[in-house]
Amino acid sequence: MTGGAALSGRVRVTGAKNSALKLMAAALLATGRTTIEEVPDILDVAIMSEVLRRLGCGVEYERRPGSGGGGVVVVDVPERPSTETDYDLVRRMRASISVLGPLVARCGSARVALPGGDAIGSRGLDMHISGLERLGAKIESEHGFLVATAPRLVGTSIWLDFPSVGATENLVMAAVLAEGTTVIDNAAREPEIADLCAMLAVMGAKIDGAGTSTITVEGVTDLSPATYATVPDRIVAGTWAIGAVMTRGDVVIERAIGEHMTVALNKLTDAGASVETRADGVRVTMRERPRCVDVVTLPYPGFPTDLQPMAVALAAVSTGTALITENVFEGRFMFVNELVRLGASVRIDGHHAVVRGRERLSSAPVVATDIRAGAGLVLAGLVSDGATEVQDVHHVDRGYPDFVEQLRGLGAQVERTRRPD
Repeated sequence: MTGGAALSGRVRVTGAKNSALKLMAAALLATGRTTIEEVPDILDVAIMSEVLRRLGCGVEYERRPGSGGGGVVVVDVPERPSTETDYDLVRRMRASISVLGPLVARCGSARVALPGGDAIGSRGLDMHISGLERLGAKIESEHGFLVATAPRLVGTSIWLDFPSVGATENLVMAAVLAEGTTVIDNAAREPEIADLCAMLAVMGAKIDGAGTSTITVEGVTDLSPATYATVPDRIVAGTWAIGAVMTRGDVVIERAIGEHMTVALNKLTDAGASVETRADGVRVTMRERPRCVDVVTLPYPGFPTDLQPMAVALAAVSTGTALITENVFEGRFMFVNELVRLGASVRIDGHHAVVRGRERLSSAPVVATDIRAGAGLVLAGLVSDGATEVQDVHHVDRGYPDFVEQLRGLGAQVERTRRPD
């Protein structure tokens, strides 16, 4: 890409990756065809589709033109799905662990390979396991698999040591078919959690407190397939918003939900941007060089860790000095060395990054280490002099549908090339 152009125009945000994958897993809870709309056309959706196929489901994906890289997925679940997931797929995407809860609840057993995913720090499964054990499951680890058995799940009270999104999702999906009432305290509050609970409710589940720190689930005997539309992706929307500020542009982010991005948008306002929440989305306008703002990542409703690389990139071209504190994933600063190659002034001290802003960055070849780091490096390339090459962009493909095409639509000078073998 060649830096210098201000992002300007309209961009449409499709459904959230972090929700769509869990909605696909939730389809396992009911026999028949569940239709999920606004599903992003990304690699992780293809991987989850294959996970479900190997569990015996039929999975079809139809891309919708003009959707911003989204489409419709139909999951046809058999009366008795298979209960084992393959390591070769699960190791590629951590979200595949979300089939554990539905399989245990629906089939009474599951054998799920321990997952892989982005290299951004420790993300243990202790809360998944302890919560399912509280519900009555017996879980063992053998040969790289979690093996869970539960002839019957029984509602209980569960306290999460940390408001883990993945654990909350797995436990809610298990509890909907458990006997009696389950109360999950210190539950994650992300919009994606509320989205999953909303789809489960359409399927016939009885859930109260979605989006709060206490979720109460009254178990039912069975669920029905449903049609449901995925919540818009607040992380992709936040990426476009930060890109508009960094490049001093003017971008309307269609379908973005401002209340899901309150802290991030407030930070952009503090940086000097004009932020307008509208009926059709969010408009972000920036005319001057942004001011540095401090950022602290926290579970929702705090500043999302998935936007932290973009926050560091923003600070790198702002006036003044910013302190970026990472409280969620200890490995999230791995990409900083690549940003420094572009001329950024960043010093890491534990889970803090001190960023001294510069007028512009300088082009260089850099390597994406995960989804969000890759997107952050692309934004940095847009404000660098000369041509910047971001390698290993397959990471970005896992979270951003049609990223290059949408950047071009906003006026960026960017192209995708295949490196010689």
